[in-house]
Amino acid sequence: MGNQRKIEIMDTTLRDGEQTSGVSFLPSEKLQIAKLLLEELKVDRIEVASARVSQGEMEGVQKITQWAGERGYLQKVEVLGFVDTPASVDWLVEAGAKVMNLLTKGSLNHLVHQLKKTPEQHFEDIQKAVDYAKSKDITVNVYLEDWSNGMRNSIDYTLSLIAFLNEIEVSRIMLPDTLGLLNPKETSEFIQLITSKFPDCHFDFHAHNDYDLSVANVLEAINGGISGIHTTVNGLGERAGNAPLESVTAIIKDFTDFEIGLNENKIYRVSKLVEQFSGQHIPANKPVVGENVFTQTAGIHADGDNKKNLYFNDLLPERFGRERKYALGKTSGKANILKNLQELGISLEPDELTKVTQKIIELGDKKERVTTEDLPYIISDVLQNNSITKEIFIEGYHMTHSRGLKPTVQLKMSIHGKSFEEHSSGDGQYDAFMRALVKIYKSQGLQLPKLTDYHVSIPPGGKTDAFVETVITWDYGRIFKTKGLDSDQTVAAMMATEKMLNIIDKIDINNPDKVNLKELKNHNPKQDKENFYGNEYSATAR
Repeated sequence: MGNQRKIEIMDTTLRDGEQTSGVSFLPSEKLQIAKLLLEELKVDRIEVASARVSQGEMEGVQKITQWAGERGYLQKVEVLGFVDTPASVDWLVEAGAKVMNLLTKGSLNHLVHQLKKTPEQHFEDIQKAVDYAKSKDITVNVYLEDWSNGMRNSIDYTLSLIAFLNEIEVSRIMLPDTLGLLNPKETSEFIQLITSKFPDCHFDFHAHNDYDLSVANVLEAINGGISGIHTTVNGLGERAGNAPLESVTAIIKDFTDFEIGLNENKIYRVSKLVEQFSGQHIPANKPVVGENVFTQTAGIHADGDNKKNLYFNDLLPERFGRERKYALGKTSGKANILKNLQELGISLEPDELTKVTQKIIELGDKKERVTTEDLPYIISDVLQNNSITKEIFIEGYHMTHSRGLKPTVQLKMSIHGKSFEEHSSGDGQYDAFMRALVKIYKSQGLQLPKLTDYHVSIPPGGKTDAFVETVITWDYGRIFKTKGLDSDQTVAAMMATEKMLNIIDKIDINNPDKVNLKELKNHNPKQDKENFYGNEYSATAR
């Protein structure tokens, strides 16, 4: 592999990541994330807080340092401190921390306009802070805040600060692109200049993502000779965030010859926990950890994967504790569906597979999200449809549901080629639908079965956009069930009812086992009218 230089990963999710708008970790949450970062993911260092922020911050750091001290990780836990001798150092001592990341001014612009000091005054203050920290047995790393602007606009000052820090022997010099303004070419030039000028220094690069260039800049920094990279889980951070840990890990492993010590198959687990604790949702298309990034949607891709993994790249999901999925939607095709059927252990006949594919395409056209968990429901719905001759169907409907008013339904039915319309209100939308249906059937001298059970379910792990399967049990001289599937519960029940209408169209009420009898119009059932839907449903299921 050539050069095997190791790149240190310092994760600052608990400090810089917490600067994300609306994010504030509880002390107990900080401890859990710290444990996962160091023990599971095995990052080299973590930055967990800023000194002097709050009592809650103190409690969080104390929890982490107590645990880290017991595990031998104390030198891996870092806290941001300021040039305010002795305040920040004393805060670290009370918190039990042993490493301070001292924030200094990396550009003349910041120094003159924010601190209103000369370089000599600032250097003197830094010297005092470092000396005091060392006297308290605190290791010191130094941030050069606004370093990227310094390299652009006041390079002599910035290089003189680095030279000074090299003389006083701080452990690491950390170079932040504070405003996320660098492009890869500049990053490469600046890092190469500094690492060649100060070859014995350990430099870290701290990228921000304002132009969506943080990962590209990290790659250039590594190739330019940087020794350490700062990241955050899920790219948390102020404004557009920091370089994402998950993407940085992938590019170092796949695009360089350098080593990192991360256990990358734990990345997804840590990512999901940080998502939960931070309340910051991971975009579905976010590389490595997004919901969709290991999901093939196009059927041609699934077909290629079946033949020789033609659509695989080096970002294999197993690396990150994940698995490849084949999405079901309007572009799926049979290959995607076959992949999902194999996972479920289901085998369909060719004509059944064609109909299931068509059903999924129809659902995809409605922009419904179809998952592997939905597939058994769709198959069941399609297979039941296959067994029913559809001569009665819902032509159209309009439903209203208003607070303080009963739901209403305008219904149009086709029965053996003739259209019928009715409207009704009810105690719920399905109740209103059924009452309109009863009117249509009574106008033709027909009766409906008694509804004896009404069951609604969604696929395991389903969300609010999941499909709803409604199973209705009917009594029409014999007991039978029909199923309906839709993203809307009422529509699913209506689909189940439509199937029921086509079944009873073939049943003789006096001889339930005899089918294909279409003389129900003038038939007077033995059952009392109380046994039928119009009088029973309201008390049975709403």
